[in-house]
Amino acid sequence: MEKWHNKFIVFFTALVMALGLYAAPAGAVSNSASPVAERVLSVEIEEATIFELQHAMQKGGLTSEELVQFYLNQIEEYDDSINSIITVDENVLEEAKQLDKEREAGKVRGPLHGIPVILKDNYDTYDMQTTAGSLSLEGSIPLKDAYQTKRLRDQGAIILGKANLHEFAFGFQTISSLGGQTYNPYDLTRYPGGSSGGTAAAVASNFAAVGLGTDTGGSIRIPSSFNNLVGLRPTMGLASRDGIIPLALSQDVGGPMGRTVEDVAVVLDAIAGYDPADPITEASIGKVPKTYTHYLKKNGLKKARIGVIRDLFGNDPEVNKVMDQVIADMEALGAEVFEVTVPSLRPILSYPSLSGYEFKFQLNDYLAGLGPDAPVRTLSDIIDSGKFHPSLESGLKSRNERESLENDKEYQDIVTNRPKMARESLMATFNEHDLDALLYPTSSALPALVGNSQGAGNANRLSPYSGFPAISVPAGFSDNGLPIGLELLGKEFDEPTLIKLAYAYQEGTNHRKAPELK
Repeated sequence: MEKWHNKFIVFFTALVMALGLYAAPAGAVSNSASPVAERVLSVEIEEATIFELQHAMQKGGLTSEELVQFYLNQIEEYDDSINSIITVDENVLEEAKQLDKEREAGKVRGPLHGIPVILKDNYDTYDMQTTAGSLSLEGSIPLKDAYQTKRLRDQGAIILGKANLHEFAFGFQTISSLGGQTYNPYDLTRYPGGSSGGTAAAVASNFAAVGLGTDTGGSIRIPSSFNNLVGLRPTMGLASRDGIIPLALSQDVGGPMGRTVEDVAVVLDAIAGYDPADPITEASIGKVPKTYTHYLKKNGLKKARIGVIRDLFGNDPEVNKVMDQVIADMEALGAEVFEVTVPSLRPILSYPSLSGYEFKFQLNDYLAGLGPDAPVRTLSDIIDSGKFHPSLESGLKSRNERESLENDKEYQDIVTNRPKMARESLMATFNEHDLDALLYPTSSALPALVGNSQGAGNANRLSPYSGFPAISVPAGFSDNGLPIGLELLGKEFDEPTLIKLAYAYQEGTNHRKAPELK
């Protein structure tokens, strides 16, 4: 109902503007900081989807400049308490004006034309620093954009700024030496999840239309769950990692985080596909649909077959209560839901993350590519500088002690046997029950109080260990208003099915609610 209301506002206001009448619809924004201060905008920007914003701009009831200014105002008013943003592009309003001129001239680059995006600050940007949240990389300007950054710009997206992250993407709390502690906008005493917690908090707070995060072991999905967002970890090889500061390339992916499934689908269209600079993306050739938005089907759960992995539910009664309601809602929306057992689940999840093995070597490769002006050149330089959060010291030093991966038998065992076991076990489960997706809580724990440890369970490992895609979707709230997410795991390159199922669930339940910012 809300979406039809927004669409009516767009149509009605465009009509009255055409007649020379200015009557403000409920919730429309008048922007005093803009040169067009008295103009009534034709869409309620807060919580609007990319489709709704594009429609308003196409009809002349909104400009990209006005949209950017709205988000800048939001950041200025509310981010002091949330602390999600590290850098805002100082030229962002000029860029928006240029994109407005292009639109006026009849040139629209793509579905993201004029849409502001927030990037996790481990995505390279040629015009802004890229720091991974570390003081050791403060002022580091990469020589070129990350591949995904460039793809967004090619479609006319505006990179509004860079978001805080758990430094070097090491953890779930989102604290860094450069950005400090980011807080959860739903409860400022709690963590936003991590490591993409700054992106999640910013998008949840309407500081941008959509964002990009990275996920090595849950870093898109967990903060999406904690901030009532949709977050997609793509199939390994669907989207290039070139120009993203690595944590462990055997597990790293970059992907979209948005307030709705449709926004995530639009961004996935922009970033998916083959990049010669990341050879693993060759596997995506012939497997990327014309548009993922074709799979936004409200009846997408009818006759769907969903397998519930009860072994991943954990012990939190509030999370489990929400998940039981998820199952009931999916059945009411037409899905068949089965409880399933994944073969070898415990041995798969007992494997460690490869971030403890690969980080040093891949980070050093990244630093070497920054050119002669790089502030540091190796992990040893970072440690010697002392410019990192104290909580990272032991992790950085232990990783730096590794001398080789080729001669490390433990590493070779993990990299060879772990993906094989994970993929074979998951596919056996899919095939036995003819399933469309597997279902479990994104996190088996709620956002913890800042200062405490933050758990999340180990369900987040299935996607990176197998390379299969997974999507987190808002599923409800705890008794004290903390968001809870469900995760759907799909087969390799089967993002279309995940988008179809997630969209049908979203439209059938409407769990997305904006935080009450203070």
